[in-house]
Amino acid sequence: MHRIAALLVALMLAVPVVWAGELAGVTMNDEVTVGDTTLKLNGMGLRKKMFVKVYVAGLYLEAPTTNDAEVVSAPGAKRVVMHFLTNKATKKKMDSAWVEGFEANSPSEYDAIRDRVVDFKNLFGDMKVGDVIEVTVVPDTGTYVVLNGKENGVIKGDDFGEALLRVWFGVHPPSDELKAGMLGV
Repeated sequence: MHRIAALLVALMLAVPVVWAGELAGVTMNDEVTVGDTTLKLNGMGLRKKMFVKVYVAGLYLEAPTTNDAEVVSAPGAKRVVMHFLTNKATKKKMDSAWVEGFEANSPSEYDAIRDRVVDFKNLFGDMKVGDVIEVTVVPDTGTYVVLNGKENGVIKGDDFGEALLRVWFGVHPPSDELKAGMLGV
């Protein structure tokens, strides 16, 4: 009997764990592929506004980290995936939130990226329950925006991609809970 229990424990420890993230009813893959590069799910966070669960966001990186500055400055592709949980994320509210996030976290860069922020905001309308936004920052190429599986556009410039990442990982994120979850802390 002890041999069987020992064998079962050994087998459980030898089997690699396949993990997919789950939060607020949203499940995300543990890995995604960008070109020839595999990105790993770093963490997931919940964005709440008052009592409304707005979206679950997942952060994908080549080398997972809990350091917010490394998310922005590390070389390689990065992806943020947002799964919307409400019909209250109107275009007007989202536009305001994007501008607030860029201005608060990249104040000295904002004038240089202002036109691209407008282009970025114009890629979205009202967000509904089940809508999914994927933003993939690829250095020296641009920030790819996919809405519900369809590529909506590319915003050029590493400065824009870094400023976008600072919206979530800068000193003034939408919420500390969201930031901490995406950092996996």
